[in-house]
Amino acid sequence: MTTLTDKQIRWRNRIIVALVLFVIAFAIEKAGLLEAWFDTPSDLYAELVLFLVPYLVAGYDVLLKAARNIGRGQVFDENFLMSVATIGAFALVLFPDTEPHMAEGAAVMLFYQVGELFQSYAVGKSRKSISDMMDIAPEFANIMRDGQLVQVDPYEVSPGDEIVVKPGERIPLDGVVVDGRSQVDTAALTGESIPRGANPGDEVISGCVNLTGALTVRVTKPFEDSTVSRILELVENAADKKARTESFITRFARYYTPAVVGVAAALAILPPLLFGQEWADWILRGLTFLVVSCPCALVISVPLSFFGGIGGASRIGILVKGSNYLEALAHAETVVFDKTGTLTNGTFTVTAIHAEGDTTEDELLALAAHAESLSNHPIAASVRQAYAGPLDPARIQQAEEVSGQGIRAVVDEREVLVGNGRLMDAAGAAWHDYELVGTILHVAVDGVYAGHIVIADQVKDDAAAAIAALRKAGARKTVMLTGDRADVAEAVAASLGIDEVRAELLPQDKVAQVEALLEAQAQANPKGRLAFVGDGINDAPVLTRADIGIAMGAMGSDAAIEAADVVLMDDRPSQIARAISVARKTMAIVWENIVFALGVKLAVLALAAVGIANMWMAVFADVGVAVIAILNAMRAMNVRK
Repeated sequence: MTTLTDKQIRWRNRIIVALVLFVIAFAIEKAGLLEAWFDTPSDLYAELVLFLVPYLVAGYDVLLKAARNIGRGQVFDENFLMSVATIGAFALVLFPDTEPHMAEGAAVMLFYQVGELFQSYAVGKSRKSISDMMDIAPEFANIMRDGQLVQVDPYEVSPGDEIVVKPGERIPLDGVVVDGRSQVDTAALTGESIPRGANPGDEVISGCVNLTGALTVRVTKPFEDSTVSRILELVENAADKKARTESFITRFARYYTPAVVGVAAALAILPPLLFGQEWADWILRGLTFLVVSCPCALVISVPLSFFGGIGGASRIGILVKGSNYLEALAHAETVVFDKTGTLTNGTFTVTAIHAEGDTTEDELLALAAHAESLSNHPIAASVRQAYAGPLDPARIQQAEEVSGQGIRAVVDEREVLVGNGRLMDAAGAAWHDYELVGTILHVAVDGVYAGHIVIADQVKDDAAAAIAALRKAGARKTVMLTGDRADVAEAVAASLGIDEVRAELLPQDKVAQVEALLEAQAQANPKGRLAFVGDGINDAPVLTRADIGIAMGAMGSDAAIEAADVVLMDDRPSQIARAISVARKTMAIVWENIVFALGVKLAVLALAAVGIANMWMAVFADVGVAVIAILNAMRAMNVRK
């Protein structure tokens, strides 16, 4: 629960004092004590003083703000409206023949302040959900100097320096573990509660908490380029990018407020001047109209709803760069995916080994692993990883890479070829094709075909569930774009239930495909939007071109944070549907508040103009509606982890 700040506590206490004084004044007035104690019209002036006390206790700061803003040329704001309406209610004492309205004047100011306190609390709570993300900022880094560990500002640490992160401390900079083993809590960045292992050679990023063992980390980036620094910058700038709905409300209030002040003035002055009507009656109507017209509910609740939605999303590791992107995400109908690293793990794994002739599967894998032992290619790494035994350099006499074909090596004094069909053809090895999904490595020993190894990129555990969740969330079409072979891409798409697949694409081809899909989306529904989901490293052009660019698995990826509009901090595709759900819930709350606030205001404005609505109805139409809208807006930040 969000605790009140010292300022809010003082504010609350002042409202409580004013409320107690108001109740006492109201009880004295209703009991007829003023008439008993004072003569007419002295009792009326006594009532004025009696209600003026709680009025000033509650609203002196509003009066000061209104005066200060008028001096700056900022006349038509809510402080001005409240000041004019409440001072006008007290000014009706100048018309002794009318029913006094001092109680209503004090009540308007008192309940307005209650609404403002609610707003302050709601904004504070929403800001806290975002500032929880800001807690990832490290305060210091431990660095060894003259044999002593000293705490320094993270900005003072340079790439290449080694820092020590003790158990319980937050990792201050991005780097690579050079010594120590531990578990790392990434919840602040990803929303995940399960810690990740950190061992020598593993990359670790700033903002995570070291849990179990001390780690020595070699820093790879200066603090200003670190993951935590970029995320903090993103969060701080999120409020600057307004949604079209939010911008419309701001523009609406700019023209609406002076317009209703003019109408209220005309309502108060013209009927008495032109038609000889009672001044007190029409001034009261004008003042009531003025109180009702205050656009507090709209100008407060709409930005607060977007702010709450961004804050709620950040709690589950979804960073939205602005409310305009949240609004666009709510209208996402076409979702386009990159394949490698987005729907699949992006790491190749040996899925099958088929040996032929006298060669066993174990021998085939051992020969291929030794032949690939010096290669840096990801496929070579997957073969070495699949081989359980130690790699013995003494067994390898020679190894060379044949460009575009594979590896030629001498292992155990036998020539071993590992590669594609062209390499086999060049050696005269009688290989044959297979109906298998994945990359096939053919192996020949001394010119004789010995079998093949199948390498495939594994689909992520929650990828199929993610596609199903997107359909449930209202996505009309899912598309996969990939540079991989058509048969591999189609097999992945079929297993996940993706509608369309475009394979064997170069990076520039992906942009052209997204252009075509954008055009198709515009024809199907101009209000619908296209979201592209990629890993952010090689998909920057497409992320930028789509209506909404979503980068996933962005921990440590500068390109992802830079290029995308929405950043998912972990590798789970299921977060995409959650991001859309948060966006749609937020937009639903925004429109609920707009319709409710405008509906009540227009109804009571009409009643005020014809003299049916009194000041108490005006209080509800202004403060009551604002409080209800604020409470509704606070629902946007309630996102379950």
